[in-house]
Amino acid sequence: MLLLCSTVETRAATLTDYISKAEPRELIPGATRFGPLEGSPAIAPVYQDDRLLGFAYLTSEFANATGYSGKPIQMLVGIDPAGVIKGLKLVDHKEPIVLVGIPVQRILDAVNKLIGADMASVVRGAVPAPQVDIVSGATVTVLVIGDSIVRSATKLIRSGRLGGPAVAANASPPQVTKTVDMDKSELRDWQGLLADGAMRRLLVTVEEINQAFAKSGNAAAADHPEDGTPDAVFIELYAADVAVPTIGRSLLGDDGYERLRARLKPDQHALLVAGAGRYSFKGSGYVRGGIFDRIELIQDGNSMRFRDRDHTRLGSVAAVGAPELTEIALFTIPADFGFDPVAPWTLQLLVQRVIGVREKAALTFDLGYRLPDALTKQQSTSAQAGTTPTAASTIAAPSPIPAAEAAEQPLWMRIWQGDLVKIGITVAALGTLVVIFFFQNALVRRPRFYVWVRRAYLLFVLVWLGWYANAQLSVVNVLTFANSLISGFSWEYFLSAPLIFLLWASVAAGLLFWGRGPFCGWLCPFGALQELTNNIAQALKVPQLRLPWGLHERLWPVKYIIFLVLFGASLYSTALAEHLAEVEPFKTSIILKFVREWPYVLYAATLLVAGLFVERFFCRYLCPLGAALAIPGRIRMFEWLRRWKECGSPCQRCAKECPVQAIHPEGHINVNECIYCMHCQELYFDDQRCPHMIQVRLKREKRDALSSPAMRGGKRPDTLITAGGRPIPGLNPTSPQPEA
Repeated sequence: MLLLCSTVETRAATLTDYISKAEPRELIPGATRFGPLEGSPAIAPVYQDDRLLGFAYLTSEFANATGYSGKPIQMLVGIDPAGVIKGLKLVDHKEPIVLVGIPVQRILDAVNKLIGADMASVVRGAVPAPQVDIVSGATVTVLVIGDSIVRSATKLIRSGRLGGPAVAANASPPQVTKTVDMDKSELRDWQGLLADGAMRRLLVTVEEINQAFAKSGNAAAADHPEDGTPDAVFIELYAADVAVPTIGRSLLGDDGYERLRARLKPDQHALLVAGAGRYSFKGSGYVRGGIFDRIELIQDGNSMRFRDRDHTRLGSVAAVGAPELTEIALFTIPADFGFDPVAPWTLQLLVQRVIGVREKAALTFDLGYRLPDALTKQQSTSAQAGTTPTAASTIAAPSPIPAAEAAEQPLWMRIWQGDLVKIGITVAALGTLVVIFFFQNALVRRPRFYVWVRRAYLLFVLVWLGWYANAQLSVVNVLTFANSLISGFSWEYFLSAPLIFLLWASVAAGLLFWGRGPFCGWLCPFGALQELTNNIAQALKVPQLRLPWGLHERLWPVKYIIFLVLFGASLYSTALAEHLAEVEPFKTSIILKFVREWPYVLYAATLLVAGLFVERFFCRYLCPLGAALAIPGRIRMFEWLRRWKECGSPCQRCAKECPVQAIHPEGHINVNECIYCMHCQELYFDDQRCPHMIQVRLKREKRDALSSPAMRGGKRPDTLITAGGRPIPGLNPTSPQPEA
């Protein structure tokens, strides 16, 4: 049944599928019937008896309408022949908007603000594109619906199928066009880029943001002013088109610019967006597959918001004299947006202010951009007959690899080529871990050395792999993989994130050899954070709590229950499962480095504080990813952890010293819970702490003592001292000496 449903869902929706779900009067007031569908994509004439009132269409056929769930939000739009929106109807969605108690009607009330908007005037450039009201808790959903309506309407009008002859004439291309001058490639410093407009800046101070909310008419927002001195920087925002050679080489450096060009498709551009100040232009509302809801690219009536797949985090810019920037991002513009680099565009910033538990007020600020004439050249349209007059197609021409070959290369391959350094470091780290595991017996025989090797590796995983490279695996990856097997598996989707792919490949191999331990105990940045903070706590003499075995054993299943709930939710809605997956604190503590709304930070901090007293508290009892890995981990082929027959009966030392209590009182190791820290293996070989090894050592010392020269000569010393400084049991030094 799931396979059958997925086959239906993967087929692109059409107007035919949804037109029956709406009454004509819902889309255009006074209408009585729909006419036969026309054209491709289809539009349906809407009549009042025999008089044409307008047309109806499905937004997803004209513009990207993918929402938070990763699936299209299907809206029917009624628009009159002059290009004025007359009605809207939500006919299908998979959005988790009811998860936080937001009624659908509230979403529709916000979107209905677009009814009456003259989209033909927007296309002509007479008025700006209309905006929807923000709904707290459903920002992404509302913005996606609004964007899809505006973009689809402008695209339909530009096609000449409605809107009147004036719009069609306005849409005709000029005979002489501007294009990016790809031959100009000079290096400029930061101030030079700002001076000629190659880099644009938006500065908003605390006083300006407070005045803006005061003038907005929202009394609640005005009553919650921003703290700080009036001239303090609220946000300082910069933007530039780094696909232009002069700008790209100046900001990214030669190597960074070449890597960018290798990644870009022929019709793609990329923007560098950087910010400083107390307000983040990224925000924290985006997840894997999610949307950056605080910035919007607007050009010629079209608008779009970037998704995380368009985003690359940068640590710095190469331009000399650049200020200290807290956020630097590289966003690739999807080719289907039709971005024209020489036409004016706007980066619109959405500023939100919390005014209640679930209430926010919002304002927008525009950062306008026009490429300087010095970086363009004029070109006759006739010279490019049959092509679109944009410079995007020229970007790939001077690529280090032939243009034809670059066009044939899959996107994931270009991404891998651009991340060779990170990939190399990750592969080296994984190889080091393999060496540690294969030579574990030699390492654990030197406990002090091994402890520092482990701590150094965990520190690397936390700082570089987690906080820097953001390569934190999540249960969402497991759910996405499971759903892809149902709805259509694609290697390119998983290969598009090289470090995540490498980690999953290593985890899959590790499951066959060692179970879940290699990831949970060594490669999880949040697990490393828990263990390292607990090590500090122990050094500071923080008391460590060991739960009674009965309670501990009954808390184990909690994480499996959480995983099953998430898996079941993912079959209904991947977005819902992603929302519920916030039970993992990984995004807050690793990806966003605790720069997030306070409830998320408080939750992550609470788990870390619990871990100071109960080592790896979250890993033991709550982690759904650990549960997901434990299930296939049962199929491992080898037993690498050694045990003595005395383990568990009578000896309980390993069980009592296991950091995560993964050893049962009867002595066997529960591989479902083992994190492969190898502490039990340190004890296994230690002849000063392991009772079995102590007996072996004593027998060896006794044997060595009895075979000593003094004993072979027939003389027995008054006292036989062992290597450990103790008399050998069973020998009485006061007994008579044997005769010669």
